[in-house]
Amino acid sequence: MYVVLLSLVLCACVLDVSVFRRFVEVGRVVLINAGPDAGKLAVIVDCIDEAKVLIDGPCSGVARQPISYRYISLTDFKIDIVFGMRSKNVAKAYTDAGINEKWEQSAWAKKLALRKKRASLTDFERFVVKVNKQKRNLAIKAEYNKLKKSA
Repeated sequence: MYVVLLSLVLCACVLDVSVFRRFVEVGRVVLINAGPDAGKLAVIVDCIDEAKVLIDGPCSGVARQPISYRYISLTDFKIDIVFGMRSKNVAKAYTDAGINEKWEQSAWAKKLALRKKRASLTDFERFVVKVNKQKRNLAIKAEYNKLKKSA
């Protein structure tokens, strides 16, 4: 086992393969995690220093502002812009790339939407979800026992 791990490490070093795919760079689409704009998408327009970036979200209602790395999450999406580009041009590049459509189709966005929907359920809706889950598990258990008996 140690030989396999060592060989994998050596191969990675020789090939100079990076395990990171999302970088803080101009044009990277980010999701804001905290503050009044939490849950909105924005684009990195400029890197200020090692702790902050300048973001702009003209299509999602996020004003151009500096923000700390702690409050953003990098997405897989990137648009082709140059640093310091005006909001109008950022919006055009954003819509041309179809970022909103791509975001809505991503598993991350679907998971956030499901989490938001579950948080807004009423007591009765939670009860219905619980009953349906119990019915599903009972059906799965019955089918499993039937297959187990026949095997």
